[in-house]
Amino acid sequence: MPRLFLLEDDASLAEGLAWALGKQGFEVSCAATLAQARAWPGGMAGFDILVLDVGLPDGSGFTFCESLRAAGCNTPILFLTAAEEEVNIIRGLDGGGDDYMTKPFQLGELCSRLRALLRRAGGAAAPQTLRSGGLVIDLPGCRVTRSGRTLELTAAEYRLLCLLVRHAGQTLTRRAILDELWDGTGDFVDDNTLSV
Repeated sequence: MPRLFLLEDDASLAEGLAWALGKQGFEVSCAATLAQARAWPGGMAGFDILVLDVGLPDGSGFTFCESLRAAGCNTPILFLTAAEEEVNIIRGLDGGGDDYMTKPFQLGELCSRLRALLRRAGGAAAPQTLRSGGLVIDLPGCRVTRSGRTLELTAAEYRLLCLLVRHAGQTLTRRAILDELWDGTGDFVDDNTLSV
């Protein structure tokens, strides 16, 4: 399980993210202030990826990132913040951040960016399976089993099932589902297919 450190002062957002990312196969630890993050037992070396807010009660996620980089920490850092001005994005990336997302955000995109950062860093492997009850999705093999029995699915059914399991417990709009199921080759699930 990739170990993720979340520095976020909004308690409800941190709790929701920790739960959602946990369902995606991440082991999440949270802090709400720079002081808590700096005093974390073992420091940041024990984590595979860091997700930092910028505006914190006792300082800035930018300065925390800069101090980590100055100390030789190479752990991938993603800024997740409401600060969407270009100057903030530039400061975050030039200050040592590897990626930058603004709030509000889509959970699926956040998870994809986190997995991409993990792949590039060669750190902990991204989750290889998704599970929901007796359902197991083998992501590298594109195979689905239910209670040990292999299910025969079309490509569209497979993508839809992965999407729904990744967002278990969430309500997805029809538009969000259609947007997610469109792929780079131009294959997509049209509105009528989704209805069926």
